[in-house]
Amino acid sequence: MSALRHIAVIDIGKTNAKVALVDLATSSEVALRRAANAPSRLAPYPHHDVEALWTFILNSLAGLNREQPIDAISITTHGATGVLLDPTGELVLPVLDYEFDGPDRLAVDYDAVRPPFTETGTPRLPLGLNLGAQFFWLEKRFPAEFAKAKAMLMYPQYWALRLTGVATNEVTSLGCHTDLWNPGKADFSSLVDSQGWRGLMAPVRPARERLGPILPALAARTGIDPQTPVFCGLHDSNASLLPHLLSDTPPFSVVSTGTWVVSMAVGGNPIKLDPTRDTLVNVNALGDRVPSARFMGGREFSLLTDGLAQDWSEDDVSTVLAHKALLLPSTQQGSGPFPHHTAKWLNAGGMSEGERFAAISFYLALMTATCLDLIGGDGPTTVEGPFARNRLFVGMLAAATGRAVIASEAATGTSIGAALLASDRVSALGKGERIEPPTDPIWGRYVSAWRAAIEVAGRSQDPLAEG
Repeated sequence: MSALRHIAVIDIGKTNAKVALVDLATSSEVALRRAANAPSRLAPYPHHDVEALWTFILNSLAGLNREQPIDAISITTHGATGVLLDPTGELVLPVLDYEFDGPDRLAVDYDAVRPPFTETGTPRLPLGLNLGAQFFWLEKRFPAEFAKAKAMLMYPQYWALRLTGVATNEVTSLGCHTDLWNPGKADFSSLVDSQGWRGLMAPVRPARERLGPILPALAARTGIDPQTPVFCGLHDSNASLLPHLLSDTPPFSVVSTGTWVVSMAVGGNPIKLDPTRDTLVNVNALGDRVPSARFMGGREFSLLTDGLAQDWSEDDVSTVLAHKALLLPSTQQGSGPFPHHTAKWLNAGGMSEGERFAAISFYLALMTATCLDLIGGDGPTTVEGPFARNRLFVGMLAAATGRAVIASEAATGTSIGAALLASDRVSALGKGERIEPPTDPIWGRYVSAWRAAIEVAGRSQDPLAEG
């Protein structure tokens, strides 16, 4: 595999779809295609427009291949998504959008059959964030269509099937808050057996396995060499983690940022995970368990900064720190470390746009630090994805954790990790700038004020709420 250099990575995020060309010799993206990825609102329920995505993928592969011949293809996607296929490989039902609330309507029935957290490491999440709840709802709501299903695949492997004709599953997506996987036994969970789904599950293969060459018709359509290998693929947060698993010495943490901010601790402090605060057990590309926590930070950032100039000055930062202008969680409720808290601004009167942007960045960093605390994070923290370019975020994260933060240079950390599935290299290059915790005590006082305000807010909203 060392001869493979230019890897096309299909990266389907919840907000955007991307196809990146990664040069493994430099661990860098050399070309990128991007498109918005909005769900379709047409009947029978909100769903992913997979045909629009497929057209985008093929056009992107063709365009990238004209610029630089593609040596291999890898795939990474968001989690909480799977497909049901008939014997010909066609969808029996549209690919449900996990933000649809349909599965909540059968929550009582589903809760009666889902496995405990101790078995799966999966917290109970709302909407369709537990993939098992999606499949359960689909089977009850559309029994005739569900009965036609002959295969159940995770989302990355659906795209791998369309590229190669080979149906598989893989553990990073199966082990991502689905209720479908038992990481302790490295096997499907008791839910899969109790619902009679085991026979639908495509074989589980390693993320790094070559499934086969691209299908001849697709090679002709894109101009890609028909012998180009396609790799099994993996879940996006685990793609961000993979380069560090191959090169870093524990303890360390990785924060993958996008629509979701997912924190993962490797070799951290022993801690009991609290499933009520959106902590979970991820399964990494090597098959090992990884304590993880998440919140919808990218979505929050988009909503909070809509129409706001995203520039700031040092005076803005000093004012926010001195006045302790605080944003308290959560602007996106139902998930994250404070799922039942109502967002609130403190000391925020008369703020300029630059000051507001700084306070929002600090809020997101403090939420991330809380996630890292909940999973026993230790050692340096590497931030992947768009938040790595926000100096206010990485500075406050260093202040709140008291540990160094490395701001990854990669535009999309997931793409680099997914490309490494095609490599036998064990080192990652060009990691990025290392930011040490600030020495000015005003940063620590701001952190303490935010945490104290959350405790007060939690007691006032709900005596039993987490704080």
